[in-house]
Amino acid sequence: MEASENASCNKVSYVVNIVQETHLMESEESASHVQLACSQHYCAFPLNGNKLCIWNTNSPFNQPLHLEGHHQSITAVTFGNQVNPLFVCSASCDYVIVWNLLECEERILEGSTPQGTVIGTLLGMVLYLRFSPDDRIIAVCAENDILMLDAKSESILTELKGHIGPVTAVEFCTWQKNVAISVSEDRSFKVWDHCSGLLLYNSAVITAYPLLSLFVYEEKEQFITGNSDGQVWIFSLISEHHYRWVTQFDLRKKQQIFLNKRIKLAQHNKLENRLSYLSELKKEQKVETTFPILRIERCVQSVNEKCEFFPAANTRCLWIGSSTGLFIINLDNLELESILHFKDFSNLSIKVAGSCAIMNKAVNHKVFCLLSSMFGNQIAVLEINLLALMLSQRHDVEETLSVIASSCLLSTSPLHATTFKKKNINLASQKKSAVKSTIKDQPVVFHNKVVSSGYASAPQRTMFSPKTNIKTNGERFSELKSYYKCKDYPLESPLPTTLSRQLSVASKTTAIYCLQYSGDGLYLACGLADHLLLVFKSSLTRVPTVFQGHNGAVTSVGWSHDRKWLVSASEDRTLRIWSVKTTESTVFLDKDMLSKPIRVTQFYYMDAFILLSSGSEFHLLKYYIDTQKDELKRYKQKNKSKIVKTFSMTSAVEITSLSAINDFYSYIVLTTGSNRGLEIFDLNVDSSVAVIPDIHSRSAHQICQNKGSAFAAQPFENYNLFLTTAIGDAIKLWDIRTLSTSLRE
Repeated sequence: MEASENASCNKVSYVVNIVQETHLMESEESASHVQLACSQHYCAFPLNGNKLCIWNTNSPFNQPLHLEGHHQSITAVTFGNQVNPLFVCSASCDYVIVWNLLECEERILEGSTPQGTVIGTLLGMVLYLRFSPDDRIIAVCAENDILMLDAKSESILTELKGHIGPVTAVEFCTWQKNVAISVSEDRSFKVWDHCSGLLLYNSAVITAYPLLSLFVYEEKEQFITGNSDGQVWIFSLISEHHYRWVTQFDLRKKQQIFLNKRIKLAQHNKLENRLSYLSELKKEQKVETTFPILRIERCVQSVNEKCEFFPAANTRCLWIGSSTGLFIINLDNLELESILHFKDFSNLSIKVAGSCAIMNKAVNHKVFCLLSSMFGNQIAVLEINLLALMLSQRHDVEETLSVIASSCLLSTSPLHATTFKKKNINLASQKKSAVKSTIKDQPVVFHNKVVSSGYASAPQRTMFSPKTNIKTNGERFSELKSYYKCKDYPLESPLPTTLSRQLSVASKTTAIYCLQYSGDGLYLACGLADHLLLVFKSSLTRVPTVFQGHNGAVTSVGWSHDRKWLVSASEDRTLRIWSVKTTESTVFLDKDMLSKPIRVTQFYYMDAFILLSSGSEFHLLKYYIDTQKDELKRYKQKNKSKIVKTFSMTSAVEITSLSAINDFYSYIVLTTGSNRGLEIFDLNVDSSVAVIPDIHSRSAHQICQNKGSAFAAQPFENYNLFLTTAIGDAIKLWDIRTLSTSLRE
């Protein structure tokens, strides 16, 4: 508990025992670009060039195991996949040697010299080694070629040729035992049948920088590779996908987004002990650093599944080792969970790493990391408290954002705007009208509605008789009966996959600009490029209701909460409100009011306001609809509107999407802009409360919030989730409480 309490502080140097340097060795030769290795209980690295040093993490105070057999400098080390016996393989320009650690330890206890098995001789500069899943084959990346060696004897099983640059990494596909993937400095990857030596797939050049690292993601059948400039690519290994590109991200930009969140957090808490940390973060954002992807490894956390106080501890994560630090990436949303910068810890001797290896599974919340210095001869073993590291960089603040209004409306909020006041009638005029109302024998009537006296019509000769035995339309009756019949909400229905109905909305080719279901799901509003607004039954079985009045393409449409009104925006820069019953409309904003067309509009705050975006701003509009009709004064316009407040999006040329809840009281408004960012506004405090840059590779064109359902109850937390999407990018699921994505599909 004490460690957790200490870990709750944001400033990493204040947190006790996040990282410790358990071992530091000075070698005679640099191991800056040597493949290092970490297993569950061992770390392996070259010492003094040609000696292999094995350190047992379970016995940190014992002397490391020294294995000798190479005559030249060791360039690559790797562990086997089996635990008993555990093999380690080392390579140099002269030999490739496999060591049985159990036998080596027994020989040392007996006083004899441990020996390994030479499986390769004079193969050239070896940059990378990898055991097959069953430890029977060892893949050796020797210059431009990949050699498949027998792990028990000196024999080359297959030789894979095709790269035109040094091969930097190779991995085996665990669910397809004959498949291997390789990456190279020639900036391409290749997929092989390593049993027959057949090349299955040869990629084009995918980056401007050499590819350095490789990781196979078994759960989604994908592989991940990174280059020397911090770019990470993900490709599919599913046979039907033909090794297609899934997504990519820039580690530098991910770090910028992560640091922006940390700055917002420090500004929100306003603690004295974080003021210096805030300035350090801002300085760090200005420093240009490179992020070579040295190692990619799975981050398996040994944390209780019911860890409610810190949900991120139960997510699927990935270690990314770079020259400046270690990064933990969430595999579900590809967002940074934590960063460990070497320079932030004064107790670490190595600030810039040339090579690294990371233990893939935490034991008692701790993992070991092996580093070699980029510019020196030091080799360090780090012990990282994974839980303390992630707790130290939590994004949630004491007062998290919530879509559902959780506090009273402030008097300074623009949502506190009063309704339009009716004109006060003079008391004298009231008395005068009362006198006139007593005189009823005048030849002229002044009632609001003129009704014929009936003197010109013939007198009624037949008495009233009720209509009986009326023939009814059985189909219509059955339709109405089934229409109002209550049905159970299908909670476990699958997603729709087949086309149910297709309808042409116009006789000629016409673009559909917007679609919007009513809150009860019975109607569908459709905005067209030919200036029309159509309302269909959700079944699309009847003739639509036509709303005509705009002089430009209808770009946005929204339903009121009671489904009696529609609000629409058009390229003609006007805003109209329509009566669903009568199809009559009123212009509430003329084209001279705004300099740019309205892109998005909707009712807001239980129909009390209207939100509309124009350019880089969105406006909060108060309106009044006069529902009392005076037939003698129909020419008088009594509908009113005024802009209460205007909000500007940070560093965006245009707002591409806007969303807010109208089904219940909510202060939150979400916007996305042409700058590819997401900005959250809290209208109760009358300001922007969060900015998330680069949420997609392109500008997001749609925000979809969870507005609840009239048919099924949902947990309170689900209303804080929303979706964003962009052309050419994935759909992302966000949580407004953590300002991070929960899922990426």
